[in-house]
Amino acid sequence: MKWRVDTDMVKIRLKRLGYKKNPVYRIVVLNSTTKREAAPIQQLGFYNPKTKEMQLDKKSALDWIQKGAQPTQTVKFLIDNCTEEGKLNYVKKETEKLSKKAQAKLKAEQEAAQKAAEEAAAAQKAETTEEVSA
Repeated sequence: MKWRVDTDMVKIRLKRLGYKKNPVYRIVVLNSTTKREAAPIQQLGFYNPKTKEMQLDKKSALDWIQKGAQPTQTVKFLIDNCTEEGKLNYVKKETEKLSKKAQAKLKAEQEAAQKAAEEAAAAQKAETTEEVSA
């Protein structure tokens, strides 16, 4: 069966597989008017967001983009952050998100520490000027 590819209507997007609360996605090229679960024009790879495992045919994806296919925001991120072999370059973020209450507490502690350091510096400066004048 021959597919008629109208490049201005083609999207590269994710097709959901897997079971409840355990998604696995296939990266596919689809006509933008078809449903998410429709038969793809081409399958480019897969992505598992739980394990951060990915396999992508990056060369084909870039060829489709050059032909005019529009990647979704998530697929664009995956293409930009993958190696030439198609593996994901995932760097775990070192910073942890804090609640507003915890952020306020941390900010107050930092301000208190800064104020104490300034007072200690001022006291030490006053002692040195006292010793010099004596």
